[in-house]
Amino acid sequence: MTALARTTPFVLHDIHADVWHAHALSQAVLPVLATGDAALDAQLPGGGWPIGALTEVLQPPGVHSEWRLLLPALARSGLGPVVLVGAPHLPFAPALAAQGLAAQRLLWVKAVAPAARLWACEQALRCAEVSAVLAWLPQARSDQLRRLQMAAAEYGKLLFVMRPQAAQDEASPAALRLYLQPQSQTAHPSSPAVPAQAGADSLQVRLLKRRGPPLGQPLQLQARASRLTLLLASSQAHALDCRTSRA
Repeated sequence: MTALARTTPFVLHDIHADVWHAHALSQAVLPVLATGDAALDAQLPGGGWPIGALTEVLQPPGVHSEWRLLLPALARSGLGPVVLVGAPHLPFAPALAAQGLAAQRLLWVKAVAPAARLWACEQALRCAEVSAVLAWLPQARSDQLRRLQMAAAEYGKLLFVMRPQAAQDEASPAALRLYLQPQSQTAHPSSPAVPAQAGADSLQVRLLKRRGPPLGQPLQLQARASRLTLLLASSQAHALDCRTSRA
């Protein structure tokens, strides 16, 4: 069989507009919700968090910067419940309310067993009233995450799964995968849980997976408003005092 010779040169512009070019950032087919940070939006397909897909957030041991990253978008995600499955700490309502997320929207599912957390996630994604699901699934396997990805796609939900840094080398069906690392955090001499300087809480974000070319340098998200920093510091100090009094 004789191969057909191409009579005209191949030009990228000849490709149909709906076909994604691997050298360019994809234009998301799914709807998105702006993250609240213009620099981060500019690096995400469609310009925000994908709705109807799994976003995986990885962090170092002992670090919990998910609220720092997700709160601006969650505050604008609608009026329905924001379901927290297996959250390691009870959210501090005044700090969330200061950024526009009403405490009455939070639904905390205190599931411990990995199977119970996965089940709760799937049920929450199926609920029509729910606006977003945040799940802490350190032991989830790729096939289990795929089930959640399919549920988020079927029911059109915002889904964020928090996992440890050790999962970075594991396969993941997530449409978007990020690694968070707090920057410029200085501990208070008498309370390691409280930042010494208000505003000294910028966040470094590495995009591990997105539909587009690799991003060579991590993004640096600016420090949050000083009011929120002080509220969170008060929350952390209160939690430390409670632990001390019980000791």
